[in-house]
Amino acid sequence: MEEELLIAFDSTQQALRAEMLLEYAEIEIDIFPTPKEITAGCAMSIQFYRNALEEVRVIVAEQNVEIRGIFAKSSDGIGYVEVVEREEFDE
Repeated sequence: MEEELLIAFDSTQQALRAEMLLEYAEIEIDIFPTPKEITAGCAMSIQFYRNALEEVRVIVAEQNVEIRGIFAKSSDGIGYVEVVEREEFDE
């Protein structure tokens, strides 16, 4: 089974914008409640499969989508770890 990642946002507006862009790019996504372990200003996250990570990164960067970060379940299955930081998109 492929690992699922999620994008957390600071605003609902950016989450909805990202949802539209990723769906347009035909990336398989699900809207997912932001886990309480992730501090974010928006209660909505977008979940996607790791195999789409590079395409998601390109879309987020090119379209200047403001994100909190991209997260994966931690290796112990409890909590989340950041796999792509917001600052990586600001470069």
